[in-house]
Amino acid sequence: MRQYQGRVYSLAWHYVRNQEEARDVAQEAFVRIYNKLSSFKDSEMFLPWMLRLTRNVCIDHLRRAKARPPADDVAIDAGIEMTDTRPTPEREAEASSQRRLLHRALDRISAPYREMILLKEIQGLPLEEIASMLDLPLGTVKSRSNRARLELARAVTVLRAGAP
Repeated sequence: MRQYQGRVYSLAWHYVRNQEEARDVAQEAFVRIYNKLSSFKDSEMFLPWMLRLTRNVCIDHLRRAKARPPADDVAIDAGIEMTDTRPTPEREAEASSQRRLLHRALDRISAPYREMILLKEIQGLPLEEIASMLDLPLGTVKSRSNRARLELARAVTVLRAGAP
């Protein structure tokens, strides 16, 4: 669990965009992983299997949340601040600004493209594993990956130019 908790939490956070909910989702994912561990056979495929299971937990959580919207408007967390090892405050401020820009740009692209960026670029999964995880042909995953990167680049460019 300790080896993978960062990846599971990160994936959960990228889906739910809330620290507390991401912790709950990650905890639920680890419970499901533990319960289904006896049915898992191929140790080389553990990471994709674990991330697929975590993704499914996230989707289930989002479906439940959509079915039961909160009674009151709740402010959305701005996101987690990742610690930066760079020593100067200027560099920390610059890195923080870039992260905010990336998260805002990710919010502007469609969900399938955001998911592709998340799985390929952030989680580092190979295209073949993503194709298996999403049950899509490899060619579709390749083209979606390229389009996702282009859409993200466009969103970043628009945000840098000062568009709302």
